[in-house]
Amino acid sequence: MPTESRLADGVRLAVTTFTTLPLRTGRIDRAAAGRAMALAPAVGALLGALLGGVLLLTAALAPPLVAAGVTVGLGALLTRGLHLDGLADTVDALGSYRRGAAALEIMKKPDVGPFGVVALVVVLLLQTAALAELAGRSWPAALAGVVAAAAAGRLGVAVACRRGVPAARPEGLGALVAGTVGPVALVVGTVAVALLAVPAAPGRPWQGPLAVVAALAVAVGLLGHAVRRLGGVTGDVLGATVEIVTTLVYLGLVLSG
Repeated sequence: MPTESRLADGVRLAVTTFTTLPLRTGRIDRAAAGRAMALAPAVGALLGALLGGVLLLTAALAPPLVAAGVTVGLGALLTRGLHLDGLADTVDALGSYRRGAAALEIMKKPDVGPFGVVALVVVLLLQTAALAELAGRSWPAALAGVVAAAAAGRLGVAVACRRGVPAARPEGLGALVAGTVGPVALVVGTVAVALLAVPAAPGRPWQGPLAVVAALAVAVGLLGHAVRRLGGVTGDVLGATVEIVTTLVYLGLVLSG
């Protein structure tokens, strides 16, 4: 298969996995999955640019808190709410103190338990509050903050799909993408996202990159815990990683803002 075609398959899979954009799917295999997960931060950056534009436009017409709420809601809409669903399912499973198959069975249930509800409320509140603060900054800083946070969230997925991390199930998204991302893609992605975050904190060029690195470090620790409890990663774990890393980057950007 030509290199251009293989890259296109990875791009299409990345876009359709992380957004609702109705692209025609191409070849779906582990090679395409690896390229898609490596490209995930780029898709996140594009999504962040759109959300940042909406935040700034809405903030010009309404109070910052309203603009932030609209932006958070649109972000959920553009991702089908899958990442939020994954967060709730993962927290419910880990909060049950069960392991292996028993915990995975909890993740498969369609209802949301109390741990999941609390996680959703806290994450959505923190994201909204942070975006409201970002909306009060200069437009380059606000836009850079949203772009960097969205890109970092998807970079967290690439980290979760790094080589050596197993899948919890023999089927599903986790089985397709687990262990497909190599170290070069992770290093390049981390440097790129850190650079995107530099303008997000005016006067403190170190704060954005530090927020990205710190959020990823926390994600690695949480992923290790999830792997020990579940036996590997699942699609829900990947979705939870997106929301956790995104939220932590937002918090890192607005601390002492």
